[in-house]
Amino acid sequence: MLDIRTALRTLLDREPDALVISTCGYLTRDLYNLADRPQHFYLVGSMGMAAPVGLGVALATGRRVLVLDGDGSFAMNPGCLPMIAEHAPDLVHAVLDNGAHDSTGGQRTSALGDPAATALAAGYPAAYTVGTEEELNAADLDRGPALVHVRCRPRTHPAGRRVELTPQQLVGRFRDGLRANGVPAPAGSGGEATR
Repeated sequence: MLDIRTALRTLLDREPDALVISTCGYLTRDLYNLADRPQHFYLVGSMGMAAPVGLGVALATGRRVLVLDGDGSFAMNPGCLPMIAEHAPDLVHAVLDNGAHDSTGGQRTSALGDPAATALAAGYPAAYTVGTEEELNAADLDRGPALVHVRCRPRTHPAGRRVELTPQQLVGRFRDGLRANGVPAPAGSGGEATR
């Protein structure tokens, strides 16, 4: 099984130009401390919503999107998978599975099932379960949407620092990063708080 940080580095190396949508919790903290970039959008406090947000970003921008999901977050919202399959965006859905809800006490993840089989049943063209860096690199993720279920070891390293940007700042930075790369920002993404 992979260390979570090794899995993240491998995915980022494989997808250097992708827009990255990351679930809440320690996975986002790992990503933020490992390689914070303007094309990363951290869903602080939005457990289970990385995949639907990734779908929206992919459809609105036409860009390749890498969704980083945890096993607990994936188990919360499997109903979005058929919608992702139907729209068929250029999207890689990575489920990093260490068998625990790390940021809420480390309790065992339940009701996860088999993410790769679930994705295939929902209509994803490709889905894989991997446990080594070599297997992760060998997975064919070009037939999007594709899901890769990455089996990871339980966390042994401490959580890094929290994301130091407000949700409004994250939206603004992400939008500005899109514009800087010639991609029009999606409608309604001004970053202003709404009521």
